[in-house]
Amino acid sequence: LHYTSGSTGKPKGVLHAQNAMVQHYQTAKWVLDLKEDDVYWCTADPGWVTGTAYGIFAPWLVGASNVILGGRFSPEAWYEALQDYGVTVWYSAPTAFRMLMGAGQDAIKKYDLSQVRHVLSVGEPLNPEVIRWGMNAFGLRIHDTWWMTETGGQVICNYPCMEIRPGSMGKPIPGVKAAIVDNEGNEVPPYTMGNLAIAKGWPSMMRGIWNNQQKYESYFMPGDWYVSGDSAYMDEDGYFWFQGRIDDVIMTSGERVGPFEVESKLIEHAAVAEAGVIGIPDPVRGEIIKAFIALRAGYEPSDELKEEIRQFVKKGLAAHAAPRQIEFRDKLPKTRSGKIMRRVLKAWELNLPTGDLSTMED
Repeated sequence: LHYTSGSTGKPKGVLHAQNAMVQHYQTAKWVLDLKEDDVYWCTADPGWVTGTAYGIFAPWLVGASNVILGGRFSPEAWYEALQDYGVTVWYSAPTAFRMLMGAGQDAIKKYDLSQVRHVLSVGEPLNPEVIRWGMNAFGLRIHDTWWMTETGGQVICNYPCMEIRPGSMGKPIPGVKAAIVDNEGNEVPPYTMGNLAIAKGWPSMMRGIWNNQQKYESYFMPGDWYVSGDSAYMDEDGYFWFQGRIDDVIMTSGERVGPFEVESKLIEHAAVAEAGVIGIPDPVRGEIIKAFIALRAGYEPSDELKEEIRQFVKKGLAAHAAPRQIEFRDKLPKTRSGKIMRRVLKAWELNLPTGDLSTMED
């Protein structure tokens, strides 16, 4: 029984069966590329689904050596662990990578990380800027993986053998059928934003929601599709591109804007450490885009910087995707697993109840 992270509401108890280990083994081999002589480090807390499925079961199933490290995050402690334990395969999260990125290149130069051969990410979408940082820092591409507590294991991933398209979730693992569907369960053409859905029947699919059969049934639609609640599109080559939670997609001036694409562009700006984007009601445009930004060390909030960032997004994406409002904050609300809680940002902005905050980072 695993509980969801609570990024979109009260955590739910998700029931899984032992058969999920079939998928943990398959993906440990195909996605993590684990071998018996590897030293593997999954940085997720063992209390979360990633920490259990891929921090415990996956390395056990393939016989790899496993690193478990406690204590608070610091770039020095993490780089020391990678070096001193000889980690070869490293599975972490975009939030951690962004924090390491913020520490600068000088922090990494003191350590010998040449034995690291494969780096992966999970928990939230991997921004293209982080992928570029990984190439500069390690000479390796960080491989994004997509799954959730309800899927029980990795389902859409970037494998070691495939071309990575920065910003893409990758492709479904063998045996899994994924699609973008409309609200009636019909598959839609490439480059059409819709519901990210998985055909029922993969080994690690959840078997129920604890004490809530009605909620469990709400995940499925005609055609035997499990509907993830994520909005995405698929390109002509079968790569999937995350756009945000369905409820997070912003309708502004008749255009659908995924918050993730705006957040990804924002953190490419030299001043931006983290960004969270929401839509707020507007009588003319329906919604306008507001960005909450945590700045990197050495930068100070100013109206001039707001305008510079706004123009940066306008030039890099489109005029309708540029935030009309920007608010600087010391830090953004996140779950303990590192996901930015857009619903909390929206509640603060609109003076609405914040809902369950039991999984929010201290």
